[in-house]
Amino acid sequence: MKVVIRYADGRLMKGYTDGFFPEKDMFHVRPADSALEERGVEVSVKELKAVFLVKDFLGSPAYREKKHFSEPQQPPGRKVEVTFMDDNEVLVGSTMDYDPQHPGFFVTPADPQSNNLRVFVVAASMSKFRFL
Repeated sequence: MKVVIRYADGRLMKGYTDGFFPEKDMFHVRPADSALEERGVEVSVKELKAVFLVKDFLGSPAYREKKHFSEPQQPPGRKVEVTFMDDNEVLVGSTMDYDPQHPGFFVTPADPQSNNLRVFVVAASMSKFRFL
């Protein structure tokens, strides 16, 4: 799967992973510009802001993601708003697995046109969380 890794310190890595599981502390990402046979870089989840599962690596820089649900849209799970502490980025979407005792959770963005398919939010990187 294509991922964009955002570290809590601001670093960014784009690549591929088949080994990301929310309950694991580490996983490997093969950078997008590396050879197919390379194993990749070991990534520690506790160093991250989030793991973005993306449609493509380029996205659309001019596109501004909608931060609300359209009226008829009834997503699975609960609607949430997450604010990240490092840059005050706001993520609006739905989650099926939020538990404040877990190190993170998945959010599906509210905007179906988003380049992000799903986002694994590292709980320690949030400044605010609320159900909508």
